Amino acid sequence: MAARRISSLLSRSLSASASFLLSRGKNPSRGRSIYRFITATALEEPITPPVQISYTQHFINGKFVDAASGKTFPAYDPRTGEVIAHVAEGDNEDVNRAVAAARKAFDEGPWPKMSAYERSLIMLRFADLVDKHRDELAALESWNSGKPYEQSAKSELPSFARLFRYYAGWADKIHGLTVPADSNHYVQTLHEPIGVAGQIIPWNFPLIMLAWKVGPALACGNTIVLKSAEQTPLTALHAAKLFQEAGLPPGVLNIVSGYGPSAGAALASHMNVDKLAFTGSTETGKIILELAAKSNLKSVTLELGGKSPFIVCEDADVDKAVELAHHALFFNQGQCCCAGSRTYVHERVYDEFIEKAKARALRRVVGDPFKKGVEQGPQIDSDQFEKVLRYIRSGVESNATLECGGQRFGSKGYFIQPTVFSNVEDDMLIAQDEIFGPVQSILKFKNVDEVIRRSNNTRYGLAAGIFTRNVDTANTLSRALRVGTVWVNCFDVFDAAIPFGGYKMSGIGREKGIYSLNNYLQVKAVVTPLKNPAWL
Repeated sequence: MAARRISSLLSRSLSASASFLLSRGKNPSRGRSIYRFITATALEEPITPPVQISYTQHFINGKFVDAASGKTFPAYDPRTGEVIAHVAEGDNEDVNRAVAAARKAFDEGPWPKMSAYERSLIMLRFADLVDKHRDELAALESWNSGKPYEQSAKSELPSFARLFRYYAGWADKIHGLTVPADSNHYVQTLHEPIGVAGQIIPWNFPLIMLAWKVGPALACGNTIVLKSAEQTPLTALHAAKLFQEAGLPPGVLNIVSGYGPSAGAALASHMNVDKLAFTGSTETGKIILELAAKSNLKSVTLELGGKSPFIVCEDADVDKAVELAHHALFFNQGQCCCAGSRTYVHERVYDEFIEKAKARALRRVVGDPFKKGVEQGPQIDSDQFEKVLRYIRSGVESNATLECGGQRFGSKGYFIQPTVFSNVEDDMLIAQDEIFGPVQSILKFKNVDEVIRRSNNTRYGLAAGIFTRNVDTANTLSRALRVGTVWVNCFDVFDAAIPFGGYKMSGIGREKGIYSLNNYLQVKAVVTPLKNPAWL
């Protein structure tokens, strides 16, 4: 379900040969820089991750269990393409078992009947266990997803624990209101848990996305059936074990591994699931919404694709802008829904920006994510690897200038060179489609009105970045851009309290912060007559 569909225009197979890439585009001579990049670095034998894979079964009703069918599917190391584990493959029967456990835990179990303070203590114990097991969780996350270990250990795992502490803090602060009425009635609103929440998470940030969904659902008193991405099932199962150790009652959190068309579809269309949350592609989000509507009309939260503009204004410090734009695009191998994948640069600083962006990309360290100092690991799998290379070919064929990169890195695994295109036009596929890879497309603009119009001329509306020294320009742009998040002179700031979500086809609803609690609550009005009230 979470697989991203590719435009039919890119369906041709790619022969990513050096001769092709160096012979096309507006400036073929730039290929010499690409060649030096290729020969300057070689991948060594992969480093053995400092962790054991201990959990590969579904987690249902507080126990690790095999798939009902007995089937398994492979989990891969994207550094090599080799199988590292065989994981239980869920289907309709496994989803039925998990939903039944969640329903019983909600209707009959202690979780929704616990005091909110007791629920918060369990969530806090879980966060403490995450801190204790941070190194092994980070290693497992990097091993299965290919992201740099330093990113997992120093950024994502602390954020993962912080998110659960944040939502633990909200658990005993969720309450309704007393509402004045025109007549002699006492009116109160109750904020009640919605019931069984189905959640489907993506492969690019497995643990972070788990926290964005599980945290608020638990704080509100719901029970959960979560389907992990088939590419990255391992850390969710390890987290389930820590929840068990923290004292989470059986059936409150159930995790099913499997493929989208089977397990994901079964969860989205299940009649006993009260709420659905999904993060993934816009195309799959449409399917999720349709399945939810055709079943029991369950409410749906969607966090979908993006093609975020990163706008560099004429007054920018170019060196700082280049570094921030580089991070906005290349972070997490470019596999980020809000990546600044349309870099709009004012014409007065465009040429300088191009040269410095190219130089920065050539300095980017690509290699084994477990090696210290590596900035970029492999793409998640062969499908994503080939998709990115097809988009690179499309950019070259569209006559954008390939400044650097554009080819496979090494001979094993799914590594791609950091790639920069200049002279990109808005009608090119690399400027329209979500590539989800290390491909920076740099476009030129003349004035603020023009860049507003062009930035908004997209089906997406997830995020945007602005780089300027002028507060008036920043205010004008931040209010005019049709996106859910605007970062001014920063990018990818994801504090637990900051809401995240998109306009247009980038999704429905918000995750994180106080706004995310609304996704997992029902509002009930209770009206009682008042006899001879002293006041109204």
